[in-house]
Amino acid sequence: MFTVVGTPGDRRTEMFAAACRSAGLDGPRVVSWLEVLRGGELPIVPDSPLRIDSPGDDAEVDALLRGPGDPARVAGGAWWYASFTAALERVAAAAARAGAWQLGDVPEIAVMCDKRRCHARLQAAGVPVPEALPRVRDYADLRERMADAGMRQVFVKPAHGSSASGVVALRTAPSGRIKAVTSAARAGTGYVNSLRVQTYETESEVAPLIDALAPDGLHVERWLPKAALDGRVLDLRVVVIAGEPTHVVARTSRSPMTNLHLGGVRGSVRAVRDALGPSGWERALEVCARTAACFPGSLMVGVDLLIQVGWRRIAVGEVNAFGDLLPGATGLPGTRADGLDTYAAQVSAALATCAA
Repeated sequence: MFTVVGTPGDRRTEMFAAACRSAGLDGPRVVSWLEVLRGGELPIVPDSPLRIDSPGDDAEVDALLRGPGDPARVAGGAWWYASFTAALERVAAAAARAGAWQLGDVPEIAVMCDKRRCHARLQAAGVPVPEALPRVRDYADLRERMADAGMRQVFVKPAHGSSASGVVALRTAPSGRIKAVTSAARAGTGYVNSLRVQTYETESEVAPLIDALAPDGLHVERWLPKAALDGRVLDLRVVVIAGEPTHVVARTSRSPMTNLHLGGVRGSVRAVRDALGPSGWERALEVCARTAACFPGSLMVGVDLLIQVGWRRIAVGEVNAFGDLLPGATGLPGTRADGLDTYAAQVSAALATCAA
């Protein structure tokens, strides 16, 4: 029997439980993040595989991680990260006491949830990534560093954010014009996540946004123009399981944000593969495998792969510790996950590891 640290009843937990039952196993024992965050002994199944899943969107869990406030607010990332990594350490200690083996390495999850540390690890390993700026303190510092690096277009990302929370696609021009596209909408004295992409086109709008995000830490990288199909820019979410790229979803959008909850839609993976050509597709998957190799203790990683205009150059935008929520996507033909969803493929890979 598996143990899952997650949120009871949410899609991730339910889909993983269904995968366990499809494999002829009992459903996993679910240890809620509330149990973890409130302290006390965790009921982990002894001598069993342990899966750590995303805390999700549970308001009570969010309040324990970030402190009280509107769950939709774009703030508190540094506090969230400190609370989350401390909770991960409690899970790891409980797993060790129970003799359970972790399918996701706790220190590696911590790196993947910090965009600055993750970028540095990939860069050190020779994985292609966008050029990044040194840490910035505020909007004025950002503009100065952009000028020094000769960058007119950047992505400004909260260091510990997810699901495009607070991400800003910022474009400047020598004329002084500026444009920021983001999921952050003004609300009172702060910002909240919106399902509608927002556009700001004056410095008086953009500067307060960056200044509001900066205290939690920012990761700023060159905005690489994405390839497009049928007028929609795209990137790929590639799930790598046990070192093998197994699932691919093309995310397309008419805005710089391709996230599906922000209006992005799934595109044709076949069309992307045809546009890249056999050698380009092979290289794309090879880069994803190299990315996963930077996290050898994690059974699964999700890779956001950027394909640049011209279809010749690729880079890794982000690595996701919880990037496997891809309903309806089945494994690539010829892989160990052929015909399996991401959760069934992980159950199979975990069982194979246990048998070995």
